[in-house]
Amino acid sequence: MEEYAGLTAALDDALGVGKSFDIQRRRLRAAGGEVSFYSVAGLLDEEIAGRLLAFVVSSDTPQRCIYGLPHHDVTFSDDVPTLCGSVLSGRAVLLAEGVPVGAVIDVKSLPLRSVEEPENDRVLRGPRDGFGESLVRNTALIRRRLRDPMLRAERFTIGSPAGCDAALCYVEGKADAAFVGRLRRKLGSVRVSALNMSQESLAECLIKRGWYNPFPKIRYTERPDTAAAMLEEGSVIVICDNTPQVMLLPTGIFDFLQETDDFYFPPLSGTYLRIIRLLIFLLAFFLTPLWYLLVKTPERLPGWLAFINISEPAAVPLLLQLLLAEFMIDGLKLASLNTPSMLGNSLSVVGGLILGDYAVEAGWFSSQTILYMAIVAIASFTQQSYELGYAVKFLRILLLLAVELFGLWGLIGGLLLSVVLIALNRTVEGRSYLYPLIPFNGRALLRLFVRRRL
Repeated sequence: MEEYAGLTAALDDALGVGKSFDIQRRRLRAAGGEVSFYSVAGLLDEEIAGRLLAFVVSSDTPQRCIYGLPHHDVTFSDDVPTLCGSVLSGRAVLLAEGVPVGAVIDVKSLPLRSVEEPENDRVLRGPRDGFGESLVRNTALIRRRLRDPMLRAERFTIGSPAGCDAALCYVEGKADAAFVGRLRRKLGSVRVSALNMSQESLAECLIKRGWYNPFPKIRYTERPDTAAAMLEEGSVIVICDNTPQVMLLPTGIFDFLQETDDFYFPPLSGTYLRIIRLLIFLLAFFLTPLWYLLVKTPERLPGWLAFINISEPAAVPLLLQLLLAEFMIDGLKLASLNTPSMLGNSLSVVGGLILGDYAVEAGWFSSQTILYMAIVAIASFTQQSYELGYAVKFLRILLLLAVELFGLWGLIGGLLLSVVLIALNRTVEGRSYLYPLIPFNGRALLRLFVRRRL
């Protein structure tokens, strides 16, 4: 009796029973004593909970109330923080007089959106389902595709007191066992109060990245078919609850050349798409710095490239035009994100056309600047990683400033600095970010550029 009173009093105080309307404690009479059922309103499967309570009321002993619950996912604990965290994560806790432990019952019914194609990870062919905000549903979407008995999904609770659920998924025998072990230890050693930003908060806990290196060490996807394919190839994925994006590990610079659409087309078309993606990626990086160098030093401009020279001078210096255009493109992106969906596309397209046209007519900008920056803006959307897109943007701005200060040597120095940043970056596994170029693996490198038959 005293143990029951102590547990209920501690749980009432920790959960704020009576202070928060959605924290519920239901008291029942069963087996000659009192039973308490703790849950959070809106996170409980009412039908299953009703059946369990009917069983509890009909039980003849307190021990049967706790240990005989007809449910597949029941654990027992007398630790108040564990019981409190279980309730806050959506589970129910049952306490009975005469039993020193509480039963933690997984009867969650989380508010979920329907399975639908990811907005930012679309394909021309292939399935139209995508990950959601439920950890269990996301692992089920992977299991549906990858029916491998060696697929492992290890669960972790990160953060205190309530914590956030995460899962480490890999195929045993294909994934690097040493890397899986290091990642398991990292996930188990994370000490934070909460993961409010889900996958980004977890990524910052796993990676001690230098602020000066903008290149991403993690690739994300919202597609179950992509995650299943990467697992089959020996990668490891980390799924975080409350987010539809999963982490693909380890990730090198060349991994961003591959996208899901490549595998839903024949090998020749898939190879063509990869090569085009690489060329446009390089174009987005080099176009404006190289054009600025040639225009700034017209004596270096060959006769057959005379058409790229500025025909009409503008009031704003050319370097400032390019930098302002970079910032305006980001401004239009932010504006379209915060605009209602029915107006978002119109705002981004019409806003860009109007701003560019008036800037040229007013004599602020040259038409060539608007043209080249429009090409760069479109080219940035040919690959899906926002982190890699901003890394290229930062280095492009660095190259523009270097060309302004040092001319050709500035461009060369900026390119060398970019290569050094990429070379010094390491994957989460500790492998070279330039693999399979460094260390060289010809077959793996060819596979990145050429889509082979299965």
